[in-house]
Amino acid sequence: MKNIAIFGAGGFGREVKTIIDKINEICPNTYNFLGFYDDGIEKGTIVNGFPLLGGMEDLNKLKEEISLVISIGDPKIKIKILDKITNSNIDFPTIIHPSASVSNDDVQIGKGTIICEGTIITCNIKIKEFVILNLMCTVGHDTIIDDYCAFMPSVNISGEVHIHKGVYVGTGAKIINLLEIGENTIIGAGAVVSKTLPANCTAVGIPAKPIKLHE
Repeated sequence: MKNIAIFGAGGFGREVKTIIDKINEICPNTYNFLGFYDDGIEKGTIVNGFPLLGGMEDLNKLKEEISLVISIGDPKIKIKILDKITNSNIDFPTIIHPSASVSNDDVQIGKGTIICEGTIITCNIKIKEFVILNLMCTVGHDTIIDDYCAFMPSVNISGEVHIHKGVYVGTGAKIINLLEIGENTIIGAGAVVSKTLPANCTAVGIPAKPIKLHE
């Protein structure tokens, strides 16, 4: 049994705890859940029955091996958190809800990625590191998703799409096939992306159009 904790005790972190519970229900004794880490909550606070174990300083002082799930939706914040973790005793597991449908046909999923309940991943797909696919997302064939991307519930990604590093996609958005989404772009909830989007923009609407550029 592997000791595991979650960084981020907000709503999504608590949802990720339910994924760990479900994994243990299907495959008993996979994980021993210790609690949460979060720099914004007082150490010792009880979160859904488990203690807040501390913040980044406490994590970096750990002497024992531990698996850590980074349950932060914002890609930029997640990158900053990972940059501060210096403890070699920490590893980052891939967490997949048992109800998710993940094909055996050439699907690669990197470390630290979280795949939530009801998500469907078809074939010939590469999902890199520290990606979030929230509830009920779909990913079509021959898609590439680069590091740190985050997809909120019910996002649909058609086939042969390349989504570059750090993209954030809002709830219910749809990305049509044969497109490319540039690095660090934000796609608004409910948007329908029918054309390739550049890096570092925010795009909204049907069809989705860039409304501003950002760093």
